Amino acid sequence: MPQSRTKHLLLTPCLATALVILPASYLPAKDKKKPGPKSPAVAQMDESKKGAHVLNRLAFGPRPGEVDRVAAIGVEKWIEQQLNPEKIDDSVLQARLSPFRTLQMDNKEIVANFPPPAVLQAIAAGRVPMPSDPKTRAIYESQLAIYKARVENRKQNGDADVDMRPPEMNDEAAQNNRRAERRKLMPSIMALMQKSASERTQAVLKMDPAERRAMIQALTPQEREKLVADMSYEQRETLLAMANPQGVVTNELMQAKLLRAIYSERQLEEVMTDFWFNHFNVFLGKGADRYLTTAYEREAIRKHALGKFEDMLVATAKDPAMLFYLDNFQSVGPNSLAGKRSGQARFQGARRNRAPNQEQPMMVEQPAPPVQRGLNENYARELMELHTLGVDGGYTQKDIVEVAKVFTGWTARQPRLGGDFEFIDRIHEPGTKIVLGQKIEEGGEGEGRKVLHLLATHPATAKFISRKLAMRFVSDNPPPALLDKMSATFLKTNGDIKQVLRTLFHSPEFWAPEAYRAKVKTPLEFVVSAVRVTGTDVRNPQGLVQTLNKLGMPLYGAQPPTGYSMKAEAWVNSAALLNRMNFALSLANGQVRGVDVSSQRALEGEVGIDNEKSLEMMARTLLAGDVSKETLATIRKQMSQPQYQQVNNPEMASPAPRGPNDGPGAVAGLILGSPEFQRR
Repeated sequence: MPQSRTKHLLLTPCLATALVILPASYLPAKDKKKPGPKSPAVAQMDESKKGAHVLNRLAFGPRPGEVDRVAAIGVEKWIEQQLNPEKIDDSVLQARLSPFRTLQMDNKEIVANFPPPAVLQAIAAGRVPMPSDPKTRAIYESQLAIYKARVENRKQNGDADVDMRPPEMNDEAAQNNRRAERRKLMPSIMALMQKSASERTQAVLKMDPAERRAMIQALTPQEREKLVADMSYEQRETLLAMANPQGVVTNELMQAKLLRAIYSERQLEEVMTDFWFNHFNVFLGKGADRYLTTAYEREAIRKHALGKFEDMLVATAKDPAMLFYLDNFQSVGPNSLAGKRSGQARFQGARRNRAPNQEQPMMVEQPAPPVQRGLNENYARELMELHTLGVDGGYTQKDIVEVAKVFTGWTARQPRLGGDFEFIDRIHEPGTKIVLGQKIEEGGEGEGRKVLHLLATHPATAKFISRKLAMRFVSDNPPPALLDKMSATFLKTNGDIKQVLRTLFHSPEFWAPEAYRAKVKTPLEFVVSAVRVTGTDVRNPQGLVQTLNKLGMPLYGAQPPTGYSMKAEAWVNSAALLNRMNFALSLANGQVRGVDVSSQRALEGEVGIDNEKSLEMMARTLLAGDVSKETLATIRKQMSQPQYQQVNNPEMASPAPRGPNDGPGAVAGLILGSPEFQRR
């Protein structure tokens, strides 16, 4: 299929007509009504559906043949395996993730290897030396050249602000200048592209900073991708970091999330990591969190995803990413030593840091910004409303203020440089606090631990967390009886997430017939499940990352602390579902960049020989046979179109060129875009 077709998929009249009524037809029948039954269901799910059910709930959907494999080992045994992920071999996934160096780096290592603006400013001011490693130094030199050029440009224009955005994001005038520069550099660009991967790498490294900066800025994003396409990952990473070091960090994080969801054998762990990250949301687009989110997800979320809720609550409260996202790192007690000082109070003095190359300690004078006098209530409010008690958890505005006072002093010094958590007593509000009617005696950092324990073990928290888990695994309106059982387990086990999930997975409500395909997939769940069920090979996840942007769910891109909604109403509308259908057709026809479907015979079927047989086979392969008569009628109508018949009739002397909605891929795409596949 020509690549140009991937940009605009034109739906046939038959398909366009079907899409007009999508929102109603894509909602599960029970979700159009009032909440489900208040008592445990009497009827149980058909045995033949249980394998597909657990794979759609505890995993990101089945892979080819996986429903049969789960049935063979037993659903209960498979669930227990997933609850103990440390015993599951995940070496295949680890091999795919091994090139992504940033995934195992701590915050300071990420900052040192992929310098943010704060580091470049320190180097430009002479406070920090350049790294000695040639590849890392080349990244610094390229970015420093860009930084200095923009500083000079802003000075000339009377604007002190320095724009450190990637080149392609700047204003129109800058783009015009780059276009002119590009025309001059085209002969050099063409010559560079003719070299081997190693020769290209060495040629770029040997350029002086100004020449390298001009060359990198002159390349289009597509040319940058072509430049590094056949390089080793380390070579590619170095060259991409010269253009946008921040982009390397965030892209590796996003691509790794998709690869884990698609290929991990520890599927429940991936589902729960996604669930808890959304629960304790931070926004990747906020300043320092571009560098802090990698370690936050690894250390605060993934490590505790199936552990104790209180441990995860403490880990998120102390993590620099959360401290920065909700601004608690700059909250100051009004009556603290720092709070009583003059408005120009600063944290003074030399600090022992490591040089960006991490080779030796150094003394660096860092003029920290003024301490912002006053209390910041952001974290305290979200801690109670979103992380623990819930909006109806019985707390008051006075409780929010008291909790905010408790958490003064919980900070991260210099988060923009990858600084870790530390407690600073001189900004902590002294005195006793009263939280939810309980006295919290003055005790420095220990006050925060007491409040977190109080919230983690509160009955309102047990019910709030149980409800969110039931919404993820059962329905948008989970039965109260189920919530009562889960809450009781939560309180009895001191918030043992694994035990709460066992209660959920062994409940009659989870196995009720009305729970089957009762949840509308989020865009992430839809994209990942489509890739998994087709068994396609993801060679570069970046195309899928961009797909999620188009579908309205950019990875780590939820700006509000609420994260992304799990409810159907947030994702079901005609425009969103049309975009999903277009993705399904693109995937099935091999038109998603970085995704290879060429070896998947299941998507080719026997169209052109026996259309009906092929349709039945694809419905069985992609949807375990769960296709409604209405969906089958729509697909059959599409298959009866003259263009489809002309393309797929092998006896035609001159077959017509295949369009995005024709051929075997069209049938698979229509099944993937069907109301049945949209639900899990």
